[in-house]
Amino acid sequence: MLCGRWRRARRPSEESPAPARVTAPLELPPSPDHTAPRPGSRALKKMGLTEDEDVHAMLRGSQLCKIRSHTWQKERLYRLQEDGLSVWFQRRFPHAPSRHIFLVQHIEAVRQGHQSEGLRRFGAAFPPARCLTITFRGRRKNLDLVARSAEEAQHWARGLDKLRVRLEAMSQWERLDHWIHFYLHRADSNQDSKMSFKEIKSLLCMVNVDVNDMYAYRLFKACDQSNDERLEGGEIEEFVRQLLKRPELEELFCQFSGEDRVLSTSELLEFLKAQGETGATLAHARQLIQTYELHETAKRHELMTLDGFMMYLLSPEGAALDPAHALVFQDMGQPLTHYFISSSHNTYLTDSQIGGLSSTEAYIRAFSQGCRCVELDCWEGPGGEPVIYHGHTLTSKILFRDVVQAVHDHAFERSPYPVILSLENHCGLEQQAVMAHHLRTILGDQLVTEVLGTQDPQELPSPEHLKGRVLVKGKKLPGSWGEDSRPVSDREEEEEEDGEAVGPAQHRAPSQAGPQAGQISPELSALAVYCCATRLQTLQPGPGPAQPCQVSSLSERKARKLLREAGNSFVRHNTRQLTRVYPLGLRVNSANYSPQEMWNVGCQLVALNFQTPGYEMDLNTGRFLVNGRCGYVLKPLCLRQPDTAFDPGRPGPPNTTLTIQVLSAQQLPKLNTEKPGSIVDPLVRVEIHGVPEDCAQQETSHVLNNGFNPRWGQTLQFLLRAPELALVRFVVEDYDTASPNDFVGQFTLPLSSLKQGYRHIHLLAKDGAPLSPATLFIHVCAQHS
Repeated sequence: MLCGRWRRARRPSEESPAPARVTAPLELPPSPDHTAPRPGSRALKKMGLTEDEDVHAMLRGSQLCKIRSHTWQKERLYRLQEDGLSVWFQRRFPHAPSRHIFLVQHIEAVRQGHQSEGLRRFGAAFPPARCLTITFRGRRKNLDLVARSAEEAQHWARGLDKLRVRLEAMSQWERLDHWIHFYLHRADSNQDSKMSFKEIKSLLCMVNVDVNDMYAYRLFKACDQSNDERLEGGEIEEFVRQLLKRPELEELFCQFSGEDRVLSTSELLEFLKAQGETGATLAHARQLIQTYELHETAKRHELMTLDGFMMYLLSPEGAALDPAHALVFQDMGQPLTHYFISSSHNTYLTDSQIGGLSSTEAYIRAFSQGCRCVELDCWEGPGGEPVIYHGHTLTSKILFRDVVQAVHDHAFERSPYPVILSLENHCGLEQQAVMAHHLRTILGDQLVTEVLGTQDPQELPSPEHLKGRVLVKGKKLPGSWGEDSRPVSDREEEEEEDGEAVGPAQHRAPSQAGPQAGQISPELSALAVYCCATRLQTLQPGPGPAQPCQVSSLSERKARKLLREAGNSFVRHNTRQLTRVYPLGLRVNSANYSPQEMWNVGCQLVALNFQTPGYEMDLNTGRFLVNGRCGYVLKPLCLRQPDTAFDPGRPGPPNTTLTIQVLSAQQLPKLNTEKPGSIVDPLVRVEIHGVPEDCAQQETSHVLNNGFNPRWGQTLQFLLRAPELALVRFVVEDYDTASPNDFVGQFTLPLSSLKQGYRHIHLLAKDGAPLSPATLFIHVCAQHS
C-alpha cells in the first residue's frame, strides 16, 4: 500500500511499447444544426424522455390540489422544469405569489390512491384514481395531491417514476453535467440559449464560486471563438469543460500515465494496486476501461483517458464506501444478540414529544431508513380501540390498528430481516386483548407466535431464520412478577429503574395509568416469544439455564452508569441477551444522545428519535449504511465472545494509524440562496467516533469564497485503539469569524468500510438527503501495527 505522495511520472525511456494512443479531449456532440439546443430539452434528450407523453404533460403543468386537512385544501400549479431535475410550484399569499421547487432526486416514492395517512383521513371525498402521494428522502413531509382527472394523476405518477429511474441510473459525471446545465438554464436570463459575460458572472455566483472579474473575462474570451461577446453552442460546452477541470485529478493521472496522457491496462493496474486493491488483475483493469471510458477508440485499444479516469473515480467503485459493503456481505446466521439493530424511539412522532404530530407515516419513514425496531406507546382509546401517542402530553393520537397495518404493508420493503415491535403498554386487560387480536389478524403469518421448531434454547434465532417475521417485545406471564408480588408494566419498569418519565406521568397514581394498571393479558403475553421485557437486576448470569429471550430496557443514564462501573461485565451481558437503550425523558425537544458509547459495550437496540436531525442520527445512519442497509450489522468479535476481556474504557495501546489527506471539494451547495453574492468559505472537519480514547477531531483551514472547487491538500492523522468500532465522520462547514460555522454537508461510515487510496465522498444534507453532485476528494491510508 502506497501512503503519502505518489511516485514520480516515468520517463519515456522507461515506458513499455504501447498501441496507438488517443490524446484528443472529450468532445460533446453538437446539435444537428450546430446551434445549442435549449438546456432543458438537452437534459431531457439525454434522459431519453423528449417524446414521453407523461413527461410532456408534466412540462405543460397541472393544477393539483394539495391536501393538509379537512379544511386546508388548496390548488397549486405544478410544472416539471425543462432540466428534468426539478418541479416548480406556485403558491399564493395574500399579496404576492411565491414560487418554489423540489428536486426529483429527493423523492423516495410516489404512491397512487389513498396510500398515505393524510389522504386516508382527509381525501376520502376524492376518487382514489385522482390521488397521489409524493414521499421524500430525509425528513421533508409528504406531499398529498389530488388531480383534476385520473389521467392527469397517472401522468404525474408514471412520469416522476420514470425520471427517478433515469436519475438513479446516471453516473456521477452525468449528474454533474446535468447539474451545470440546470444552472446554465437559470443564468440565461432572456432564454436565448446564448450567454453574455454578465450571465456568465451570474452563473459563477449560482454555482458558488467568486472569481476575479479579470480572470473570469479571460476565460470567457478564450471560449468566445466568434468574438461577439456571446457564448453559444460549442462555446458554452467549452466554457463548461474549462469550468469543470480538476487540476488535482490531472496531476494524479499524469503520475501514472506519463507524457502520453493515457493509461494502459498495466498502468491502470499499477494505480489500482497503489490504491490498496491487492486483488486487482489485468482483467479487472480491462473491465474498468470498458465500463468508464467515454471514447470508443480508447476502449478498442484498451486505454483510459483522463475523462474515463474521472468517471471511474466518481463512480461507486471510486467512492470512499467499499462497494462490496453496500450489499449484504456479513454472516446473517448468528443469534440476534450478535448484531447492532437499527432502533427508533417514540417512532410515531414527527416532531417534539410534547406537542408534536403522531403519524403512521413516521413508521413508514423509519422502515425506509432501514429501522428494524420501532416503539409503540399504547394507551386506552375511545370505542374500545387502543391508541398510540406520547402519554400525558399534547401529541396527537393514532389508532394502534393503523400502525400495525403500516407494519404489515411497509416493514419489509427495504429489508427482509426481522422487525421488533417494542410495546410500551399502558392499556387495561380488555384493550390489551384487542391489541393482541389486531397483531394476529393484521400481521398473520408475519407474526412470530411460537418458538421456531429447530431453535437452540441456549440462544436466540438468527436474522436469517427470522426473515420476513415480526417479533413482539413485551411483558410475559408469569415471569413479570415484581418483588412485591404484583405484575409490572413496561413503563413502570423504566420509571422504577431511573425515577424519570416525561411531565405529569412521572408521579401519577396507579389509577391514572388506565384500568387494571400494570396487569398483562394472557393474549398479549403469549405474543412475547423471543423478546420478553425484564427488569435488569444484575449483569452476572444466573445459576440456572441461559435466558436469551429476556430483554432489558435502560435509559441512557442507567446504561452510562453500567458502562462506567462495569464495562466488561456489561459487554459480556450483551453477548447473552438483548439490551435496549432509550433517551432520557427529560429530552423534551426529542434530542438524541450519542449512540456510539452504547455500541461500544455491545448494546444491540440503541433507540434514537429518528425525526431529529443531528450528528447522533448521522452516526446511526453511518453505522447502518453498510450490509445492504438492512438494519442489522454484525458486532465485532470482541463484543460477541461470551468470555471476552474487552472493556471500552481500557481498550489497550494504539494499533492503527489513520492518515487522511483532504485534497479538494466539488460543487458544494450555496447556503444563503436569498443573497446571490453570498459564497461559502468551506473547511473540512474529520471526526472519529469510537471508544473514549479514540474519539478525536481535526480540521483543515478554510478557503475563501469558493464552494465550487476549493482545494486544501492538508493531512490529518489519528491513532486508534479499537478501529473495529470506529466511525469516521466527514463534515463540511462554512467558516464564520463572528458566529458558529454553518453546516454544509457530511458523510459518516465505519472505518472498516472506508477504502484506502484516492477516494470521493458523496455528501449528504442535514436531513440525510443527497447533496449530489457535491463531493470531497481525499486520500486515505490506514496502517495496522
